[in-house]
Amino acid sequence: MENDNNNEVYSKVVRAGKRTYFFDVKATKGKDLYVILTESKKSSSSGRDNFEKHKLFLYKEDFEKFQEGLDDVLNKIKELKETGEYSFESESPSKYKSLTFEEL
Repeated sequence: MENDNNNEVYSKVVRAGKRTYFFDVKATKGKDLYVILTESKKSSSSGRDNFEKHKLFLYKEDFEKFQEGLDDVLNKIKELKETGEYSFESESPSKYKSLTFEEL
């Protein structure tokens, strides 16, 4: 498919820690809509920042099935969260107690 910014209909950016998610709605020349989901992850190698990207193309004939699958999974996660059996808090260094050398 031609890489043309004029076919962009809508875009949403979600920043989540080291990852950024892009939800791009685009249209073909025939006005068919499709979605590109992109995960961009920042990594450092050789002392410079790089971005590793993964793309998923979702075409109009799959929108409904994709939404059904995603809704099902998110509902299951909500169900599991309510059981208290799984951890849903993001772990950040601030959650951990600072240790002194003597405590090690």
